[in-house]
Amino acid sequence: MSIAEHNIGPRGSFMLLAISIPVLVLLLVLGTWQVERLQWKEGLVQRIEERIAAAPKPLEEVARLNAEGDDVDYRPVAVIGWFLHEAERHYLATWQGQSGFFVHTPLRLADGRYIFVNRGFVPYDRKDPATRSEGQVPGSVEVGGLARTAPATKPSFIVPDNDPTENIFYWKDLGSMARSAGLDGEKVYPFYVDADNAPNRGGLPVGGVTRINLPNNHLQYAVTWYGLAFALVCVLGYWFLRRRGVGDT
Repeated sequence: MSIAEHNIGPRGSFMLLAISIPVLVLLLVLGTWQVERLQWKEGLVQRIEERIAAAPKPLEEVARLNAEGDDVDYRPVAVIGWFLHEAERHYLATWQGQSGFFVHTPLRLADGRYIFVNRGFVPYDRKDPATRSEGQVPGSVEVGGLARTAPATKPSFIVPDNDPTENIFYWKDLGSMARSAGLDGEKVYPFYVDADNAPNRGGLPVGGVTRINLPNNHLQYAVTWYGLAFALVCVLGYWFLRRRGVGDT
């Protein structure tokens, strides 16, 4: 019997339990929360996979769903219009380890409205459209891709403010993009389209940049929290048995 075990009296036992029980409850709550997040993430991944495998819908149908409050993210869509290349906006991004921009170009539709199309990636030194003039396709074009929901506000305080003057955007503020491009915001759709990987003339922009693979570490986190809770129960159980052993001697 150690001196520490001998000196732990009723008050020490009460304090130990008073600390351990809330910690145990917290660990179990965190583990359960991660299980719920795991179920949510698996459902989200399944929904995305089902959507991207569906046939493209006309823009009007996707717009109707959006107006009704339905989630249109990752819904395949087909649009026809004319690119306003002189109004393209540049979103700072990386693609396959290379720094550069995603080129968001307004597509003018037959009804006079506009929708931004993320045509894809260009390297940092190809930001100037003059360096990739072959890819500035004139005339009527048909674009296939995935509808994407733009964030309503800046995602985080650590994200820099957009710089419309320099045509560099750190988050996809469609309103700011439209204003800096000289477009009437009332005529711009509140979502945008990620173009598919159909090759552009000259190879730029590189389309098909939609990131589908979502990180899913919730099972690992749940096992960690539940594992810590189990370890705490084992420690308390061992302590209780030792206390009973001390009391019986």
